[in-house]
Amino acid sequence: MSTSYELTASVRNRVGKGAARASRREGKIPAVIYGDKQSPLAIELSHKDVFLKLHAGGFLTTVATINVDGDKIRVIPRDFALDPVTDQPIHVDFLRITAGATIHVQIPVQVINEDKAPGLKAGGVLNIVTHEIDLNCPADAIPDHIVVDLTGLNIGDSVHLSSITLPEGVKPTSAEDATLATIAPPAALTTEEQAEDAAAAAAKA
Repeated sequence: MSTSYELTASVRNRVGKGAARASRREGKIPAVIYGDKQSPLAIELSHKDVFLKLHAGGFLTTVATINVDGDKIRVIPRDFALDPVTDQPIHVDFLRITAGATIHVQIPVQVINEDKAPGLKAGGVLNIVTHEIDLNCPADAIPDHIVVDLTGLNIGDSVHLSSITLPEGVKPTSAEDATLATIAPPAALTTEEQAEDAAAAAAKA
């Protein structure tokens, strides 16, 4: 689980595009905190702080505390916008987090033990079908990633979500048993098989 962090913010007294541009000129990033049946709170944060956290990894899956003029609010980032030209962050949406809350997040898949998969050693091709999994997680126990172990897998084998032991309290958002990864036949072998099938079909014609 990613380590929580704290950001310092101040209330934005003005909202709108003009006010947002003014905040950015001052080295700030406009943001909003919403949820928990409270009115949205317009704030602004240090551009440097947000930039560093955004590029540290796990930004959308890590609970944070925002100190808004002395009032500490637990949140999780839900969305952010980047400037289409500079790729710099220009806005962030935060969701308030209450004690014991369960939230919907997308958790990345991490593949391990590729060197222990006989299928890959035999020339098979790893195909990661699902790069992120939609999960419901306790807000205070969001996993950094879901591990897919390839140990012992052969050509033609696949790994499904149902075969993964999820952390306590973590559940899929869908009943569908998603395919996470497969080991496909080598491209050359596939071509050869297609040629054989075509020859067999021609012989029957």
